[in-house]
Amino acid sequence: MVMAREDSIGRARHSFARTWADAIAGTSYVPLGPEELTAYLLGLTDRLVDALMAPRYDPAPAGRVGAGLAAAHFTDTETLSRSVAVLSEGLPELVGTPAPPDLAVRLGQMSGALAAGYAAALRELTLEEQEAIRSAMLVARRDAEQRLAASEARFRAMFTEAAIGIGIGDLAGNIQEVNPSLLRMFGYTAEQFTRLNVSDMVHPDDAPSVWPLYEQLVQGNRDHFRIEKRFFRSNGEIIWTHLTVSLVRDEAGAPAYQVAMLEDVTERQRLQSSLEYLAYHDPLTRLPNRALFSDRLAQVFAEPAADRRIGLCFLDLDGFKRVNDSQGHDVGDQLLVAVADRLASCCGPGQLVARMGGDEFVILVTDSTGVDAVVALADGIIATLVAPIRLGGQELTVTASIGIVEQPVAATDPADLMSAADITLYRAKSQGKGRYAVFDRGRTDNEIARFTMSSTMPSAIEQGEFLVRYQPLVSLADGVLSGVEALVRWLHPTYGLLGPDRFIGLAEETGAIVPLGRWVLAAACEQTRRWRDEFGARAPFVSVNLAPRQLEERGLVADVTSILADTGLDPHELQLELTEQAVMRDEAGPMKALYALSEMGVRIAIDDFGTGYSNLSSLLRLPVHGLKLDGSFIKGLRSVDDADPTDELIVSTLVTLAHALNLTVTAEGVETAAQLERLCSLGCDAGQGWFFAQAGPAADIAEMLRVPGRGPFGV
Repeated sequence: MVMAREDSIGRARHSFARTWADAIAGTSYVPLGPEELTAYLLGLTDRLVDALMAPRYDPAPAGRVGAGLAAAHFTDTETLSRSVAVLSEGLPELVGTPAPPDLAVRLGQMSGALAAGYAAALRELTLEEQEAIRSAMLVARRDAEQRLAASEARFRAMFTEAAIGIGIGDLAGNIQEVNPSLLRMFGYTAEQFTRLNVSDMVHPDDAPSVWPLYEQLVQGNRDHFRIEKRFFRSNGEIIWTHLTVSLVRDEAGAPAYQVAMLEDVTERQRLQSSLEYLAYHDPLTRLPNRALFSDRLAQVFAEPAADRRIGLCFLDLDGFKRVNDSQGHDVGDQLLVAVADRLASCCGPGQLVARMGGDEFVILVTDSTGVDAVVALADGIIATLVAPIRLGGQELTVTASIGIVEQPVAATDPADLMSAADITLYRAKSQGKGRYAVFDRGRTDNEIARFTMSSTMPSAIEQGEFLVRYQPLVSLADGVLSGVEALVRWLHPTYGLLGPDRFIGLAEETGAIVPLGRWVLAAACEQTRRWRDEFGARAPFVSVNLAPRQLEERGLVADVTSILADTGLDPHELQLELTEQAVMRDEAGPMKALYALSEMGVRIAIDDFGTGYSNLSSLLRLPVHGLKLDGSFIKGLRSVDDADPTDELIVSTLVTLAHALNLTVTAEGVETAAQLERLCSLGCDAGQGWFFAQAGPAADIAEMLRVPGRGPFGV
């Protein structure tokens, strides 16, 4: 079956090569028979198809194929146009399945590369022919006395039959003789040509670049020059040529006359202009693309002025993906074109609208008069997009979010400007649809800091930038240090020592909370074992926070088991703290993990109790050993005569019901002696807060454990 398929592919390619050969046969004189020409083009076909089907497309092989055509003496432009037509129509049929998703783009780029390769090779052949003609003319001139008749015949043959245009003129620029190719190129008769001067045909925009070279030549200061320039045809049309002008000297070496050789490169120039346009414009909307926008932006910063300001509106369509998903990409493309037209209508002089890609657009205000002007532009854009867009018999409504940046040019650079616009756009989208946000340096710095921290957190864990601090958990019955809570800090190389409020949320968003939590647990267990080795039974247990994301990890129980085994810590010396929301779920996985940990002997406590939506009765089904009352309830407990009766009633009720369920109660946020007194009277088991000690290094806990007597805290 494989061989049959290969035979089928081979027949298809051979048939295509024959079609190609039929199309270009006779366009140029090539000494190849029909079968030889088909065989030659079959080799080129294989190279083109292989390039189209390559995993990473490279148009270079197509350029070499174009050069090969020219090298094989297919020098008539009709050969190129027919070849491009045959390739565009027939090559897609030769591409196997699955076809590359960007086949159409590849075909377009292949046609351009083939044409460019053909033109470049043809130009080199022409230059070689020009040089040969020039050399032959000079040789003929030098040998005129010996072989005047023969050289005149050779010169006349080359002059008459040459594919390039040749003209002979005097030193004043008066045209004296032209060959048939030049007549066809410009559309004049020989008689009309001889009445013309070179200056009559030169395009005025090209004249300044030509005349200095021309003057040097006719004065004998140079023998020839080459330049690409424009002329006028007899009908007024513009023709692009590759011009070579050579000086012919007399026997004494003085300038005698000039010979001009011209190659018509109009089609190549148009192709190059088209390719340049496509390189700097979006093919769908015809707006400037990212490359042209970046170029214009760089120009603004390359010409700074003390008072020059720049504005930017970075725009993203809201919910555009839903249009593509529900209506199809064709409708989505039509919508982008309609939006591009509306955006262009909003822009005036000094403003550039570009499509950055997808549904992102940017409007550059090169000479802003202030932030109010850019805000007014954004308002106009939002208002313009409000009106429904009618596509395919239906009306679509589109809104956009816009990030606005307006700054002095001297105060920023292109990279910072785009970064600020991107972050401001993100803030606008987070605030809702169809609105803009204006760049704010303080907020942006914070968002950049958040992004920096979230992206560097994994490596920071590996590099040891995190450390653990310990806050005492004090028994209110006797003032003994019964436990410690392990609290993580980040010693950031740029932002200094950071509390958990600065990075825990980021860790949970990015998933870094899992490796970070595992590291904190291992470090806390290792330190607690050291205290046990030094202080024995007086060593505290350690309480470690467990994030909801960690509870969802399938390997949680295995991680805790492994850490306890590696550190040599008994399970009952470890307490894991979870929020109400984490333990009140109905998911089987987390509940199974909690029961497994509890059966190992690990204590489970609910942190910040009272701020969630649970009730004490639901705790009966959970393996919970203790509650930690949120500090907001403790603030109302002041002196006996100055206490908030509501807070005191809540704390008293929670303590009573928790004890009825055999749960211990720890009060968080104890800051005053009056609060401590009220908690003791209400029967609270333990306390934690600044009244006892702030979170500190492990050495501080060791000092507390060395205090003789009942304990370091009097109750």
